[in-house]
Amino acid sequence: MAESGLAMWPSLLLLLLLPGPLPIAGTEDAAFPHLGESSQPLLRACPLRCSCPRVDTVDCDGLDLRVFPDNITRAAQHLSLQNNQLQELPYNELSRLSGLRTLNLHNNLISSEALSGPSVSAPVPPCRGSGCQPSDGDLPPHLWGEAGTQLSNAGLPPDAFRGSEAIATLSLSNNRLSYLPPNLPPSLERLHLQNNLISKVPRGALSRQTQLRELYLQHNQLTDSGLDATTFSKLHSLEYLDLSHNQLTTVPAGLPRTLAILHLGRNRIRQVEAARLHGARGLRYLLLQHNQLGSSGLPAGALRPLRGLHTLHLYGNGLDRVPPALPRRLRALVLPHNHVAALGARDLVATPGLTELNLAYNRLASARVHHRAFRRLRALRSLDLAGNQLTRLPMGLPTGLRTLQLQRNQLRMLEPEPLAGLDQLRELSLAHNRLRVGDIGPGTWHELQALQMLDLSHNELSFVPPDLPEALEELHLEGNRIGHVGPEAFLSTPHLRALFLRANRLHMTSIAAEAFLGLPNLRVVDTAGNPEQVLIWLPPTTPRGPRAGGP
Repeated sequence: MAESGLAMWPSLLLLLLLPGPLPIAGTEDAAFPHLGESSQPLLRACPLRCSCPRVDTVDCDGLDLRVFPDNITRAAQHLSLQNNQLQELPYNELSRLSGLRTLNLHNNLISSEALSGPSVSAPVPPCRGSGCQPSDGDLPPHLWGEAGTQLSNAGLPPDAFRGSEAIATLSLSNNRLSYLPPNLPPSLERLHLQNNLISKVPRGALSRQTQLRELYLQHNQLTDSGLDATTFSKLHSLEYLDLSHNQLTTVPAGLPRTLAILHLGRNRIRQVEAARLHGARGLRYLLLQHNQLGSSGLPAGALRPLRGLHTLHLYGNGLDRVPPALPRRLRALVLPHNHVAALGARDLVATPGLTELNLAYNRLASARVHHRAFRRLRALRSLDLAGNQLTRLPMGLPTGLRTLQLQRNQLRMLEPEPLAGLDQLRELSLAHNRLRVGDIGPGTWHELQALQMLDLSHNELSFVPPDLPEALEELHLEGNRIGHVGPEAFLSTPHLRALFLRANRLHMTSIAAEAFLGLPNLRVVDTAGNPEQVLIWLPPTTPRGPRAGGP
């Protein structure tokens, strides 16, 4: 799994974060619920050039509007004005739309000053001085959503959200807030505050949001002093907390038991203390990539409270060994780009349920990988050892492996014994090593009965290795020294679909006319980047005979 990865999130979250057109009648959308069956479309006016697919929906998206549209029905609950050129918001008009639940102002020309509209009594010139303070009535309580307006806290008075008890999702991301706004609606379920300048969450700011399930605070300026033990402790429904890309040096205290996903990547955390995780016993995903965890960053027992932990991301730290005493139920350990130099016989015995192990781009050498290091990992399906210093395949690989990544090592030989029993392996990458055909022992591929993808690119092969696995569908041989492909090169691979031979030493007649006979599924033959265009003889099932291969 990769950092910027979180694929596990449902598509609903993407709909909330990314602006888009309002739904048309008859579509299902959790953000824009349907009217009840008893409600019928009414004959009603609609603003010029806008569309009103439902009685509660007004869509003025992307019309190049410069002024706020008139004639908006009072029944409007969902109003889209995104992708226009609005510069101000008329307070009185917005106040009239008291039933508004969703206002989308993404991608306009609205400034902070535009949100501080004129008072009811008389027009007031825009406030431009640094000491200006808007009055309590400057921001309508229902004005919220994805307004790309560079708000500062001065534009959000203490009672800005008074009367907004129905709001479930509030997005104030991509603005200039320096602290968490006070008096947020207690009905919130999702709160987006990413990409601001927040350095502090005032005490009690989140004390009433007991229904909050998702809190996004990434890409801010939070430090340890900006949080305290009570900051998150009252959030009894919180499941997802994103604090990545801040300046934290420790795991925050007071995490709620309901928390399932905690994202702390790209901070300055040096050590993880068990006491800080004691309350978050329900945590399933812990992301700590790109911090400053060194050799003592994850001491034995640090993660003991997290008995149900499923995935641990530690990408890009300074760990020199697999952390000891990992939670027994751990399923994915993602540890690339660290300093791990050895795997002992007992380093992984505490996690027999691992299905994914990623140790890519560490400092593993063959002499320091114990032959019993993987013996307990019977459930392992994916093993990534790319970018290390291995000179031979590790012994004792789990027989249930589906994917094995060994590219960018220093492999000089392949022998049958390390691959014995891997009859479920489907993908094997051996790219960017130092393999020659003579270094591949007889019978090496014999037991790889399920292998569909084999990557031998960027080695030192002078011809196609013989006796390749019968199930093979995709074969990568680019970047080798192959100068000739004989008539029997692919007799053992009748299911081959894609063959990559680019950047070798092939000339026009280097490939025998009979080489591709018996390959009815062959669809791709890539011979670009060779000294000459290569003449390719297609199987006789194709009406035409030879053709020149290339890009």
